[in-house]
Amino acid sequence: MAGPKKPPSALSLEDHDDSSRPTALDLRPLAAPAQPKEAPGDETLRVTGGTGYRVAPMVNRFRLVGAKSFECKSGVCQVGTHESNDLVLVDPTVSRFHCEVRIEDRRPVVRDLGSTNGTFVDGVRVREAYLKHGNTLTLGEKATLRFELDEKVSAVPVSEQARFGSLIGISAAMRAIFSVLEKAARTDATVIIEGETGTGKSRAAQAIHQAGARANQPFLVLDCSALPPTLLEGELFGHEKGAFTGATAKRMGVFEEAHGGTVLLDEIGDMPTELQPKLLRVLEDKQIRRLGQNQWTPVDVRIITATHKDLREEVNAGRFRSDLYFRLAVVRVTMPSLRSRPEDLPAIAQALLESLGATAKTHPALFAPAFLSGLTRVGWPGNVRELRNYLERCLVFQEPAPMADGPLAASAAPGASLAGVPLSVARRHAVDAFERTYVDQLLSRHGGKVSQAALEAEVDRVYLHRLMRKHGITSKK
Repeated sequence: MAGPKKPPSALSLEDHDDSSRPTALDLRPLAAPAQPKEAPGDETLRVTGGTGYRVAPMVNRFRLVGAKSFECKSGVCQVGTHESNDLVLVDPTVSRFHCEVRIEDRRPVVRDLGSTNGTFVDGVRVREAYLKHGNTLTLGEKATLRFELDEKVSAVPVSEQARFGSLIGISAAMRAIFSVLEKAARTDATVIIEGETGTGKSRAAQAIHQAGARANQPFLVLDCSALPPTLLEGELFGHEKGAFTGATAKRMGVFEEAHGGTVLLDEIGDMPTELQPKLLRVLEDKQIRRLGQNQWTPVDVRIITATHKDLREEVNAGRFRSDLYFRLAVVRVTMPSLRSRPEDLPAIAQALLESLGATAKTHPALFAPAFLSGLTRVGWPGNVRELRNYLERCLVFQEPAPMADGPLAASAAPGASLAGVPLSVARRHAVDAFERTYVDQLLSRHGGKVSQAALEAEVDRVYLHRLMRKHGITSKK
């Protein structure tokens, strides 16, 4: 269906802000629009019980007002024509999963979910854009919604623990994730874990398994992107002897091998479309049929999936079955990037060093507070996996290695060859280096006065505070 004519310009978060946005709901409070606050401290609600962390973060409510309206109390609202959306619209030009409005880093953001006819903010088509009170959203050709930010706030459930399995996090964002994972572990519900590469999706899945009733049964992982369709089908369902050329013996698939336990299907977004109905059969009927076999075999497995893609966009594009998505997304978790929770870095680094056999006695320089706090000044585009590789390099040389080493250093060096460096990695590191230098010089110029520095930079004071926290920069007075 032909969409409306695209305006000559488009808004995107990449046009006017860094790409270090949290991938999950940022749980720090959003300042009310009428009374913006300069102080970066969190607004919290004390809760009782337990022995761990007892601070419940707050998030602002907002409303989407139109022919059909919705008041959001959780900080995230999904809009589209499918009945699973928070706000369901009836319009043939609106996609099943059209857009999402959420509070990120104390600011409201709208993100188009790969819709057919686009999302517009005050007449300008956007992929992602910040919102302010009173903005008009147009979805498709004529569905309009007014965005209204409320001064009321809601408490967001968080875990009182700073660990879940091998995952570590004292930040509100991670403790909110732990709260969801703890609830998921008490059930057999299917779970989709989304997030960037290296954010710990596999570890989250294993932690759910270990905290659940199936902990003493097998936990098997199959990467759906690593094999061609024919081999992947055999790995999933198994095969009989002689089922195809080279099948010299009968073999069980991963669902039979994990009987009674849990199967993690990694990179589920890359599963071929021809295999998706067969996976749906496993979920619906709890039975499989090996290649070359006529009868069905019952299986008892819990299925957890992980992906770096947004499956809602894949559904809109026709690359992923909607019925399979709904069956998998009983619980949906988005792992936050490491750069969105710098306060967790020292604890994560210390745990990684200990897992690699290092101690404060054998490697005092790597456990020094100055070294651990210095890790927060790096963007870590590869997330925890990149951090682990860096710490392993430090152990090899028995001392702290340059944090911008290897391909990252090449991407930052003027005139250096960028061969072999992914664009996203090179761009992220270049942006981080620029931000650190700019903010440091800006604050020096104004004697550490954040308000004056923000005025000259033409940015909000809260945003400047966020950049300072991200790069470990303090006011110089």
